[in-house]
Amino acid sequence: MKARSLFLAALVTVVSLATAVGKDVPRNTGLAVVPVKGSEIFKVIYKGETTGRVKLNIYNASSRIIFSESINVGDGFICPLNFAGLEPGEYTLELVDVTGAKKVEKVKYLTSTASSKNVHISKLVKEEGKFLVAVTNAGTEKINVRIYDGANNLVHSESREVKGDFAQLYTIKNVTGGLTFEVSDEAGYTKTIRF
Repeated sequence: MKARSLFLAALVTVVSLATAVGKDVPRNTGLAVVPVKGSEIFKVIYKGETTGRVKLNIYNASSRIIFSESINVGDGFICPLNFAGLEPGEYTLELVDVTGAKKVEKVKYLTSTASSKNVHISKLVKEEGKFLVAVTNAGTEKINVRIYDGANNLVHSESREVKGDFAQLYTIKNVTGGLTFEVSDEAGYTKTIRF
């Protein structure tokens, strides 16, 4: 019974992939782009006829190339693409196979509920009491940084309007216990790191 269920699941997957492939593409080759629900990731699924290098290009709505990569493949691949940090809109994915044939898929990228922000906080090893706070940010917004000592007393607090990415080196000395860094934005995204 399990083998039959697995066979049916595989059959549905193959039929779905075949349906996603354009009509001008031979039946044994194809390109499909599938969004991963709740994230900024799209999975690129490619099935080819021959082994060799293929080229994957991504164009924005202005037909400007924003990403290009050559991939050495056997008979196909599955590749995740992270659209975090890109402007919402329509993008064109073009795959040029070994023979020079092009396969094209269009995707609409909308900002997801997941935060496009990446916060990194690290303690500098060779510098006593120095910490680096870095935030990737796609637009302009207010960033709040709060630093607490081991007894949860506020040692430092600042809010600043930043455009794009943000990085700041903080020097915190003469503090008892560990430190806690809290980085937040106006949308309610908060990251907390304890040292």
